[in-house]
Order: sequence, then C-alpha cells, then structure tokens
Amino acid sequence: MIKQYSENFLLGNEVALRKITKEDYEKFFAIENVMESRLLMNDGIPFPPTDADHEKFLNEISSEKDDYAFAIELKDEKLFIGTIAVYLVNWKSGTCYVGISIGPDHQGKGYGTDSMNVLVDFIFNYMNLNKVKLQVFGYNKRAISSYEKCGFLLEGTLKEEIFRFGKYHDVYIMGLLRKDWEMQSHK
Repeated sequence: MIKQYSENFLLGNEVALRKITKEDYEKFFAIENVMESRLLMNDGIPFPPTDADHEKFLNEISSEKDDYAFAIELKDEKLFIGTIAVYLVNWKSGTCYVGISIGPDHQGKGYGTDSMNVLVDFIFNYMNLNKVKLQVFGYNKRAISSYEKCGFLLEGTLKEEIFRFGKYHDVYIMGLLRKDWEMQSHK
C-alpha cells in the first residue's frame, strides 16, 4: 500500500505537484504579473505587484503553517506552469480553501482540472479534511467549468461582491464534501 501511494503521490494524468523552489521564482513572477490572470483570481486593486512582493509571498511558504502551496509541473516535460494551494485550514471543522494559478499559455488544456483533482486527493487522503471550499468570480466561466468537473458545487452567491471592468460582479462560493468526492471517484 505504501509503495502504491508513494509512486503516485501528488501525480495526476498530466501534472505533478511538488514543492516550489528558487528556480521557479522567475517563472512564478512572470505568471503572476499577467494582468488578465490577476483580474480572474485577485480581488484587490489591480496594481502590478513588484518582484519583492512575489518573493516575500514565496518566502513565507512553510510546512510549519496551515497553508500549503505547490508548484504545478507538466510531468513529461518537467515544466513549471503555475501554483496551487490549500489555505485557511480549519482543523476543528475539517475545512479549507483552495486556489490555483496557471500561466496563460497552459490555460484551457485541462491542466487546472488535473491539478485540482490531485490537490483534492491530497486534502482528503493526507490532511483528513471533510470539505474543500473556493471562491470564484462570476465572470470566470472557464474556472467555474473546471471546478464543476472536479465535483465542486455552487453553495452560495455573494451578490455584486467585486468591482471590475466598471461594474459590480457576483462571487460564487463552491464546495466539495469528502463523501461526494468518494462517490464520484469510485464510479
């Protein structure tokens, strides 16, 4: 059993999740500086962050905290294409949030769905949590579709929660329970 888990640990069909290294920083900075991507994932003022901002964020990642960030790498090519994370872990209630960022050249190819499936498996089989949650902007249709493929369901709508493109947009709260994931993954 241990051999099976260790050989497939953090591996998807096309991607592998691994620790973020200093060698990834430059590619991470490039991905995070794409304004189109920032407008799809960050609810702050859309001001370009500095390299120092990015480096500070990456340097604060630690296995000693209850936030877990991974590099997303294409398995065959060993190519860094983005990051995925577990954060705001509530050990008492067995919940957490997840987030993902993939470079524009690798979006729309199924890598996000594959990565999220690997992360959800990690959350349920290694962290022993009961529910995974996320927030997604209502106008991010591609992400919503990907999350639905992973089994996430719409749980709520925060009406006119984010101001973008000159008007207010909804933010969706989506969730995935362990029991639903287990039923889905055993089909």
